[in-house]
Amino acid sequence: MIRLNILNMEGFFRVVNECAGAVNLLQPDGRKENINKQFGIQNELLQRYRENKNFLGLALDIPFPKDYMNIVFYSIGDC
Repeated sequence: MIRLNILNMEGFFRVVNECAGAVNLLQPDGRKENINKQFGIQNELLQRYRENKNFLGLALDIPFPKDYMNIVFYSIGDC
């Protein structure tokens, strides 16, 4: 599991949609929702991001190590 503060949602979605496997959003009730290429869910997250003044904190579960590292490297480079 990783917790990220997203400041550039378009760039974040670009990296997520390039992943080979699931990128699971961890919901407060314990559910997991795959957001990889799930544009309806991504639109909801984008709306929350905009309502929160271009900031969104997310908890993710990324099972594939390569996908995990790509998202981590993106988040480090996007500072």
